Amino acid sequence: MTRYLISAFFLVLATACGDDLMTESAASTSDDIAGVPDRTISVVDIDEVYFDTFDGGSIALGDATVDDIVGLLDRIPPIDAPRYIEPSEDDWLGDDDLVLGYIDASGQPYAYPHKILNFHEIVNDTLATVPVLISYCPLCNSGVVFDRRLDDLRHDGALTFGNSSALYDNDLVMVDRETNTYWWQVPGRGIVGTLSGAELTVLPSTTTTWGQWLIDEPETLVLSRDLGFRRDYERDPFVGYADRVNAGNTPFPVDDRALRDGRLAPATQVIAIEVGDDAAAVPVAELVRELALTVGGVEHIIEPDGSGGARVYATTGDGSRVPAASRSTFWFAYVASFPEARVVLP
Repeated sequence: MTRYLISAFFLVLATACGDDLMTESAASTSDDIAGVPDRTISVVDIDEVYFDTFDGGSIALGDATVDDIVGLLDRIPPIDAPRYIEPSEDDWLGDDDLVLGYIDASGQPYAYPHKILNFHEIVNDTLATVPVLISYCPLCNSGVVFDRRLDDLRHDGALTFGNSSALYDNDLVMVDRETNTYWWQVPGRGIVGTLSGAELTVLPSTTTTWGQWLIDEPETLVLSRDLGFRRDYERDPFVGYADRVNAGNTPFPVDDRALRDGRLAPATQVIAIEVGDDAAAVPVAELVRELALTVGGVEHIIEPDGSGGARVYATTGDGSRVPAASRSTFWFAYVASFPEARVVLP
């Protein structure tokens, strides 16, 4: 059985984020068991998809039994019934704490604290009639919001997502409950199962500090930490993690071409845009003023907020700006997902 051993530091992270108890498998043989993809259909090598076993080791998907797969499903539990509150109802976040911010189609802002997402990674919700997937992988510091409706003739309706406990290129692998397809988080791409090759639509979002988000969006609602789980949300188990990534030490394998790409350090935080076959990434820390760039023939403006975050806008024919889709992630995860991506320096 192929295994990849996790260092002691990363074992602490796995223990912190995993559920307290292993879910017992109820069945070992079936062609349609919840969370088990069709492994005969894939766009990646299934032996490069690794399950975190939460005991310091891992199992390659190609070697995993049905019991293994079912037993690890949702060990990091997704949030299916999110509760939102006014910021004044629970004043526990510090100004420098990071949040994934999203504004729905009605204009209502929402904030998803990284300190909560560290322990859940996935939020399924419907906001202003749009089925949304809030996704975050702490191993890539990657926050992306997707539309759960797949623009693909192979599936009609909204998907809902769970956590497979697997990783591909050291990035979260989600699983939809409707088809049991595995999805690579940063690109939002189906990689194993019936919807392999399909891609989710990215929605506009931003990663910034809680203090800045409150200034910019004073009417925001924030995800409550009263979610029915036993988690110490005030503790951040990923302090110092970026330094380890920059030293080439990731808990799960990464394509060497991505980890050793010399244009940016692996843990450089980038904001990234794709239009058609064109993909561009900008290191956020270097943004000190608005940056204009053309991606796929569309002019975009990246507007820094002064706190390490940025928003992306597309310009229209009359010169006005509309929010545009973007991804926020470590560079290694982005170049692994979009190997032809170009780097744009401010």
